[in-house]
Amino acid sequence: MDQRQALIAFGALSQETRLHIIRMLVVAGPDGMAAGAIAEKLEVSPSNVSFHLKELERSGLIAQQRESRSIIYTANYDALGGLIRFLMEDCCSGHPEICAPAAEVAACCIPKMEEKLQ
Repeated sequence: MDQRQALIAFGALSQETRLHIIRMLVVAGPDGMAAGAIAEKLEVSPSNVSFHLKELERSGLIAQQRESRSIIYTANYDALGGLIRFLMEDCCSGHPEICAPAAEVAACCIPKMEEKLQ
């Protein structure tokens, strides 16, 4: 992930509703969630959720897929992992052991979720 992509992703995540959506989709895993279910759980209008989903999709942090009459949204674990790696790229001024716990989480969890998506 380059700096421009990271800025777009951080911009998308800097809004409360979008951050809630990402967290919900990460918890939902590879099955994702329908837009209507997201709106209901957040207690916001479908048009409001649609606006935020478009922004998250534009940033590359989520993906959508049509299933019958619903659009199912899932977290893009490649993009989320890339964002974590971007943050840790120049970790701790040459002391990577400080960042090791976070790096282990990124190395462990992101590939496992990617496997489930395939």
